[in-house]
Amino acid sequence: MSFREIAITVRAINRASSEFARIQTDAEALGVRIRSLGAAMAGLGAAGSAVVHLAHQFGLLNSEQTRTLASFTYLVTTIGAFMRTSWGAAVAQKVYAAACWIANAAQNALNISFATFLALTGVGIAAIIGAAAAVSYFASQMRNATESVKEYNEAASGLYAGFAGRSIRRAGEEELYRRGVE
Repeated sequence: MSFREIAITVRAINRASSEFARIQTDAEALGVRIRSLGAAMAGLGAAGSAVVHLAHQFGLLNSEQTRTLASFTYLVTTIGAFMRTSWGAAVAQKVYAAACWIANAAQNALNISFATFLALTGVGIAAIIGAAAAVSYFASQMRNATESVKEYNEAASGLYAGFAGRSIRRAGEEELYRRGVE
């Protein structure tokens, strides 16, 4: 390896290392946010459960409504507690990664459609310019052909002007034609 190739490799490793460190920092920050969100959800579920039971005690909810709302708040508490675990954080990160992948795929599709639009627009403009050039060339060729035919007709009319329809002439015949007597 040359010194230049080694330098390029070292720069690439250094840049990649900093990017990997940034990704690690982002992943750890996401894990902390997920755990804090899980703690908030668990607290919200527990508070909701307490409110539902108090509402039942004061007669604001009947037994069926209390069971339904309590089941929902227990579910929120359970999901929050699960998100506080490392497994929950891992699942949440997988869901986040899947959402990012879907967003990336949508962005790529948008980019492809935009590039296709630009390409087709460019091809359309090129086709119009090509058609205009072809029409211009055709008109030029037709103008040249018309001039050629006109020149031929002028040359041919000068060649036959003296014969007036017949190739054999009698002496003095031209004079009679000029006076209109035959």
